[in-house]
Amino acid sequence: MAKSASNLKSGAVAKTEPSPKTGDGRTIRAPLTQNPHAIRDTREKVLEVAIGREVRAFRKKLGITVADLAAATDISLGMLSKIENGITSPSLTTLQALSRALGVPVTAFFRRFEEERSAVFVKAGEGLDVERRGTRAGHQYNLLGHIGSNTSGVVVEPYLITLTEDSDVFPTFQHEGMEFLYMLEGEVVYRHGSNLYPMKPGDSLFFDADAPHGPEQLTKLPMRYLSIICYPQSAG
Repeated sequence: MAKSASNLKSGAVAKTEPSPKTGDGRTIRAPLTQNPHAIRDTREKVLEVAIGREVRAFRKKLGITVADLAAATDISLGMLSKIENGITSPSLTTLQALSRALGVPVTAFFRRFEEERSAVFVKAGEGLDVERRGTRAGHQYNLLGHIGSNTSGVVVEPYLITLTEDSDVFPTFQHEGMEFLYMLEGEVVYRHGSNLYPMKPGDSLFFDADAPHGPEQLTKLPMRYLSIICYPQSAG
């Protein structure tokens, strides 16, 4: 029999707020900030373009303008503009002046040139079983891939989580980052903070993982869902 938390009231189940609508009934959707189908400029593989992007990134990180950088390096505004846009190939002397002004080694300008991008392929049933806080409550965690240091600045951990008759409720997970759940099998009432969400196959939940969260009521077992956790990559 599925185990459930005590004092669960049906009236406490959270409902999704309706999307805002215009006067004629059309749903207002917030524009996405990134095009998932965009293609990166293939010129990034050109050394000049790779160097230019690094120079611009380091300059913006310092919060200085092109004019500020020009004054610090004695390089003309026109030349700096050409360098940042990948139009010209800077000399070693110019790169040295830029590295001193930006506080980075010369080699930092080349780090994205032909940089290898990692990928992890996991065949069905071959994920890595790991122990997490919920393991003691009978939750099985199957890690589907892991990439450590990367260019995105975030770490992503995708898990396939399985709960059975031997599993218990555990609505007190709390950790940094964001988490995305996608139900594959079974049914659960999932808690996030003070809200409860009844979830069935095909349902998803995306939330700030710093709030207490976890399965509050195991409605139908066995249960499987994807849990994708994202958090900032440590500077060290």
